[in-house]
Amino acid sequence: MKKIDLQVAVGFFMLIGIFSFAYLSIRLGKLEIISGGSYTVYAEFVNAGGVKEGTTVEIAGIEVGKVVDLGLSKDYRASLAFAIKKGVAIQKDAIASIKTKGLIGEKFVQISPGASDELIPDGGKITETESVTDIEELISRYIFGKVEEKEK
Repeated sequence: MKKIDLQVAVGFFMLIGIFSFAYLSIRLGKLEIISGGSYTVYAEFVNAGGVKEGTTVEIAGIEVGKVVDLGLSKDYRASLAFAIKKGVAIQKDAIASIKTKGLIGEKFVQISPGASDELIPDGGKITETESVTDIEELISRYIFGKVEEKEK
């Protein structure tokens, strides 16, 4: 009888441990489900360096969605899919830009609203995009530009 009680107690604590581990994994892994539903919007960039699934999408500094899929289009451009919260309208002439938080911070997608009355529907595409600015490329251009000037 005591052996069965001990086994039940151990099983109970194991279940509590498993549920606690699952909860912490979801919270610490920042796995979030957009509450209230979402719709999908697509955009293509020349370079999406540093953007990953789960990267935030912001309008005016407010998070309105996440990057849910990355791929390569037929013309070798980075194709991104965003899950945007329902109730957030994006105009047809909006601009999607890849930005960096701080000098060497994480990447995020910023959507600058447009002035059009026409909205992008579920499954629609943002046509105006700006790729990430590559700091290393800018520095190398500056350095090599200075070297060329000295050689002349």
